[in-house]
Amino acid sequence: MGKVKLTVKESKCRCGYCKKGDTFIVEDLCPPICHELWNSIYPSVYVLLNGGSLDYGNVRAQKFEAKCPDGGRVVICGEVDKI
Repeated sequence: MGKVKLTVKESKCRCGYCKKGDTFIVEDLCPPICHELWNSIYPSVYVLLNGGSLDYGNVRAQKFEAKCPDGGRVVICGEVDKI
């Protein structure tokens, strides 16, 4: 199983969990982000952890970008960590 790097690109988080520029490496446990955001991105993280690719614009890629379900207050980018 691989690793996925999550990077917060924008943040207006009301709970204060996410700040712009925060990065997290996910191997098998939930990073310290709110459960609502985690629940919305987990399916994409799971695909990347298991070597899959996702629709990314007009191509397939090992990355994704998602917005928080709370009105898009947080924008997060996930990608396979190649380190």
